[in-house]
Order: sequence, then C-alpha cells, then structure tokens
Amino acid sequence: MIEDAYDRLTAWIFEHAVQPALFALGLMDWAEDAFEWLDFALLGGVTILLSWLICRPLEAWRPVEPISDRRAIRTDVLYTALSRLGILPLLAFVLFASLAAWWEGTVADSGFVPPTLETFFPVLRDNPWIAFAVYVVVLDFGEYWRHRFQHEFRWWWALHSVHHAQRQMTFWTDDRNHVLDEVIGALWFGGLALLIGVPPAQFPVILMLLRVVESLSHANVRLSFGRIGERLIVSPRFHRLHHGELSAGEHGKNYAVLLPVWDWIFGTADFRRDVFPRTGDPDGPEALATGGWLRQQAVGLRRMVGAIAGRG
Repeated sequence: MIEDAYDRLTAWIFEHAVQPALFALGLMDWAEDAFEWLDFALLGGVTILLSWLICRPLEAWRPVEPISDRRAIRTDVLYTALSRLGILPLLAFVLFASLAAWWEGTVADSGFVPPTLETFFPVLRDNPWIAFAVYVVVLDFGEYWRHRFQHEFRWWWALHSVHHAQRQMTFWTDDRNHVLDEVIGALWFGGLALLIGVPPAQFPVILMLLRVVESLSHANVRLSFGRIGERLIVSPRFHRLHHGELSAGEHGKNYAVLLPVWDWIFGTADFRRDVFPRTGDPDGPEALATGGWLRQQAVGLRRMVGAIAGRG
C-alpha cells in the first residue's frame, strides 16, 4: 500500500510539474531519465522527513550543547537539501546508470556471468529478508573501510575535513560533505552494490536505512544505547567521539556507519559511554567551520590539490 501511494505521488509530480517543464524547454527526449531522477529526489525527501521526525524531538529533549551558531547549521541544512534533493540524486542517477551500463556491456561482451552473493549462497534467492540483511552487512563493511580511507589518505582527508569542521554538530551535519567526496562515495557504494548483486528494488531501501541511521548518529543529543546496544548499532554518543577534536584525521576512532562490530574487530572502537567531546577539526582552516557552502567547497578542493602536490 505504501509503495503504491509512493508510485502514485511520483507519477502525479512528474505529470503535473516535471513533464510540463520538459515540454516547455523542448527536452521531452529526456522524459524517461527525468522520471528516474525524480524517483531518487523523492526518496531523498522522504529520508529528510524521517530523519527530522526522529532526530529533532531528541535534540530538543536532551541536547549535548546549546546552539550558539545557527548560521553554521543553516549551511548544513543547505548541504542536506543539495545532497538529498539535488546534487546527490543527480549524481546517483548519472553515475549509477553509467556504471550499470558499462558493467552490463562488459559482461555481455565477455560472455562471463559474474558471481554474486546469491551465486555463492543460493538460500538468499528464496529468503529476501535474509538477503536484505546480508546486503546491509556487506555494504556497511564497505562503508567502514571507505570511512577509514577518508582519514588515512591526506588528499582524501582534505575533502573529508569539510565534514569534520562543524563545531555545532546536529543531525543536519550528516550531509556536510565536499561534492567530490560525494562522487567518490556514490561510486564506492554503488559499485559494491552492483558487484554483490543487490536487487534494484532493495537498493533504495538500504540507502534510506543507512541515511536515517547516519542522521541520528550525528544528532545533538546526549544519548547512548547502553552497554549492549552500543555494540549493536552506532549511537549518537558513539559517533560523537569520532567527531571529537582529538579524533580528527588519522587519529580517528569509531568509523562505523551502522554496525560498531567493525570497529571492535579492527581495533578502532571507543566504547566510553559518558564522554561527549567538543566537535570540530582544530587543525583545519576557519573557512571550513564558518564559511558558506561555496567557500567550503573551494577550500576543500584547494587543500586536496595541495595534499596531492605535497604542499599540505
């Protein structure tokens, strides 16, 4: 029922808003592509709504710190809007469509059928819920290592430090990323999903699940999940330690996106439950903390080029 309502909403918006605009601009050849892009954008809108409904009451209930710089938070809101309603849906569509077309063409030309998780574990074909859980675990494992690499490679940290520069962390901070970092992340996540054979119908649901959990983990709320829960799901307390001023760059801890087990296995976990540090990157330029969106993008790119050239 929910899926039918979502499909009807998508069709209504396309018919009454997107299609007339395409017709007026003489771009009806792009109608099919625009419909698929709209699906990504609406999914982003639903994710924002879910994150707000879950996180905003928690932040009002028990904040870690009072808000003193609303301008910085408004910048994060802009990041979220561009990421989930504009830039990310567009990147996701263009990159995933191109990647999928290249992959399918390569497979067809070679005559080789690449194995997927269902090839190795046929039981997944008949148990979609188990398959969904396995896909989430594998993709989360990939996200753990991508996050570690963001901290360990100087050029990548130059981009990722845009995310860590926020001193007023809230659930909006989740999408505070450099555009180039978003591109790399989309290729990483989408490429792994194609490699293990995630069904197209499950991919957006997995993406939404991870996004909502990530928003919660960035929330300005004094909340842990208890001694056991902290080891099962990433909490705001667990992830705030990752954003602490002493955890910037290569000194990071708590890299996990969804499952803290990866930090436990690879020795990067910090399970202290009563620690809520100040956030930010004390070694980063002031513009990354207080500049506007365009300024932060420019500074992040310049720092990346400098790191590659050996100047930073």
